[in-house]
Amino acid sequence: MDYAGALVEQTDLLGELARHADLAAPVPTTPGWSVRKLLTHVGREHRWAATIIRTRSQVAVDTRTVADGKPPEDVDGLLAWLSAGARHILDAVEEVGPDVPVWTFVGPRPAAWWIRRRLHEATVHRADAAIAIGVPYDLAPELGADGLAEWLDLVAARTGGSPLDPGVTLHLHATDDGLGAAGEWSVRGTADGIEWEPGHAKGDAAVRGRASDLLLAAMRRIDADDDRLTVFGDSTIWTSWLDRSPF
Repeated sequence: MDYAGALVEQTDLLGELARHADLAAPVPTTPGWSVRKLLTHVGREHRWAATIIRTRSQVAVDTRTVADGKPPEDVDGLLAWLSAGARHILDAVEEVGPDVPVWTFVGPRPAAWWIRRRLHEATVHRADAAIAIGVPYDLAPELGADGLAEWLDLVAARTGGSPLDPGVTLHLHATDDGLGAAGEWSVRGTADGIEWEPGHAKGDAAVRGRASDLLLAAMRRIDADDDRLTVFGDSTIWTSWLDRSPF
């Protein structure tokens, strides 16, 4: 997958979605935020990631210290600023090299790790904007599936608790055509957290839906019992997973 191209595209789509919107409109899925604050968050966090990369930082960077962290007031300026943030990340990775280790919230990772992370941050926040504005949200199945796999990686890297009890299994199955093994995920709880692998397997609970809807459910952008999803087996495993794996 072309993560670099997708990062630019998804960031630009987020901006265009908001071009003719009420920037003061509230965003239900991120309480207390307006559409403008949502765009500001994405653009500033893009720059934050670029700063971490460019400085080869091995510790967290204070977002308040990031250069150019405040967007222009006018809409065209805001959207140009947002778009430039994605390119700052790509420029920073090219400058230092994709394999240079830098700080991330799951431990040191290659600089290029941030491209994929910021891509999926943009796709989910584009859903937030679509919900706030009241327009349909569409995401290519391949991006939805990769976003869910990336999220499982983040959950697996955490310490201090598991969203599944040891030995309990959860199977997620995307119904989109053409994804194959990349559209199924088998997750198992362990004493230390979770383990997951792609592919089909029977689980104590299973959830089926389009890849984009599974991603939005995992990110709590749609409800666990939304009619776009079908849950089999013990549904409390699915709701418990969501309760215990906050974004």
